[in-house]
Amino acid sequence: QVQLVESGGGLVQAGGSLRLSCAASGRTFRSNAMGWFRQAPGKEREFVAAINWSGSSTNYADSVKGRFVISRDNAKNTVYLQMNSLKPEDTAVYYCAARPRIYGTGSAQLRDYDYWGQGTQVTVSS
Repeated sequence: QVQLVESGGGLVQAGGSLRLSCAASGRTFRSNAMGWFRQAPGKEREFVAAINWSGSSTNYADSVKGRFVISRDNAKNTVYLQMNSLKPEDTAVYYCAARPRIYGTGSAQLRDYDYWGQGTQVTVSS
């Protein structure tokens, strides 16, 4: 069974940092583009960041550009999201996702991802 498991969420003060991890099990995603999305209460799930299969190309939502960094360690089958200068508006459940096609690019579209984790809560206090 394919699983994506996020970890690293928690409560942090505004201006602080967190690093989220997404570990895959059941199959390897070393050849798949991966993405991070988030969903705040009462809002739709939105794109945060994406990375291509090799890690050579990344893209970010404007709201996190310059503060968040997505990376991957294919040897560990793990994707990371380093979040710096956190703001209260970053509070949400963060999900990682994997695209089904191999050697693809990252995408900002939810519909392009077939595999999803269960999410990890990030709360930023003011």
